[in-house]
Amino acid sequence: MSADAATENEQTPARFLGEHDRVWLSRIEDAGLNASAPPQQLWLDGWLVRTNPGKAQRARCINAVAPGRREVAAKLAECAALYRARGLPMIVRITPFTQPADLEPRLAAAGYRYHDDTRVMVLPALNAATLDAGRQLPGSALDEVAADDFAEAVGALRGSSADVRRAHAQRLRESPVPYRGFVLRRGGEVVACGQLAVEGDLVGLYDVVTAATQRRNGLGTWLCKRLLTLAAGEHSSRSAYLQVGADNEPARRIYAGLGFADGYSYHYRIAAH
Repeated sequence: MSADAATENEQTPARFLGEHDRVWLSRIEDAGLNASAPPQQLWLDGWLVRTNPGKAQRARCINAVAPGRREVAAKLAECAALYRARGLPMIVRITPFTQPADLEPRLAAAGYRYHDDTRVMVLPALNAATLDAGRQLPGSALDEVAADDFAEAVGALRGSSADVRRAHAQRLRESPVPYRGFVLRRGGEVVACGQLAVEGDLVGLYDVVTAATQRRNGLGTWLCKRLLTLAAGEHSSRSAYLQVGADNEPARRIYAGLGFADGYSYHYRIAAH
């Protein structure tokens, strides 16, 4: 990232995007928090403090979801000791719903650096009839797999460590939101994967990954269409959401082509060492 881009990011707050209903977006934020909930989580005076050692930052950060009653400085000090004891960096997730509203400027003044601009993209009306790309992809097989197998497949495609794969599998096994993970195989080799997190009539798309050698040939688009069709048909899902890096243009183009649009942004603040 250039110096100019970094400066611009420092001045860009988490914000609502588009004309979507903010109460509905708050429900999507809740669903995203539930879908990413790790077993290593505690409640600290309005903050969800997560210490999962896996790759997903949303499962190893502080989510300040309520104002609380204690002083912010005291809570930050307590969290710093907790993350230090776990051997993890201290990360605070900043969204349009963060409380108190002035938490980010306090963190910036304390030296917490801006990191990982992310978009929550939403599909308000899930129409399976227009999405379905067919039940089969020629030369491929889509299989539903258990949490451990799914975490291994994702880890292999991403090049994740064994510890990260174990933490991912544990989070999926113990998730409060029903998990369904799928792998797409060609010639017996996993070439793509993705999972559904269903909560009420909402469905989240997570861990959509395509092998580096298989990109730009439509696999990601087909897989997303198939998963959304399954969600609509088997779970009566009416709306969908996902989270994607703001700078991941190839993925964002795929999702936009499926009808997703930006709902709101979030990012992180990471404590100085």
